[in-house]
Amino acid sequence: MPQFFLNKKLIILLISIIFLVSLIGFSLRDRDELSWPEQFMKDSAGFVQTIFHKPASAIAGFFENLSDLRNTYEENQNLKERLEEYVKLETEIYDLEKENEELRAMVEKEESLNDYTVTQSTVIGRSPERWHETLTVSKGSVNGIEKNMAVITAEGLIGKVKSVSQFTSTVQLLTALDPQNRISAVVQGKKPAYGFIQGFDEEKQALMLTGLLYDADIKEGSNVVTSGLGGVFPKGLVVGTVEEVIIDQYGLTQTAYIKPAANFDDVNNVMIVKRTTTEVDTDSTEGDDL
Repeated sequence: MPQFFLNKKLIILLISIIFLVSLIGFSLRDRDELSWPEQFMKDSAGFVQTIFHKPASAIAGFFENLSDLRNTYEENQNLKERLEEYVKLETEIYDLEKENEELRAMVEKEESLNDYTVTQSTVIGRSPERWHETLTVSKGSVNGIEKNMAVITAEGLIGKVKSVSQFTSTVQLLTALDPQNRISAVVQGKKPAYGFIQGFDEEKQALMLTGLLYDADIKEGSNVVTSGLGGVFPKGLVVGTVEEVIIDQYGLTQTAYIKPAANFDDVNNVMIVKRTTTEVDTDSTEGDDL
């Protein structure tokens, strides 16, 4: 009995092998149509693949999109950093070029000065509340700076030293609303006209040259410079040009509105001027540089 079952198992194994080989051979031959078992298996596999393909593709696409988004974010951050560096570099270059131009102009100006010495200084402070009144510069008494010295830029006169500490000085601008802030000046021409720079007209954005004689022939566009009559300011510092002349209500004097040569709103480097001669023009009445 056991021998029968053993032979039966062997026969079944052989039949299975023969069937499998036949099936393989049948599937490998060239055919135009598939058998129904093959069709069933293929359709079943295709159906299962279809069910799992869409979710799998969606999940794979989600993680791929996350990866792309992260790469895009990192690239965007890098571009922002590079743009910020570029803007910073561009600003630094602009500031350096501007400072270089100012220093070149100041050197040329210094070489043209004969009767006074110059101390270069940098603006280190300016109060927004007193923007048109004063500014602070980086030179003081240890550098030989004294009260009432003229302060200029490469373009022209901007004010005078109002007070001095050991290492810094306060400069009072010509635009300051101070009745005692006056400077002796002269309108250049065939016959010079002397007066005082005193006051600033905010509406006209012009300095006021007061005390001019009623019969003085003053032409628009004439240059205005310091007269040097006060004994403190040097002679010939550029102030600006005449824009308009009016006669006072009594007809005794004239007032000229002067367009400043210097830009009072954009001051970074200045020159503090010390007079080295005491010559006074005796052909004109004396004035004061207060």
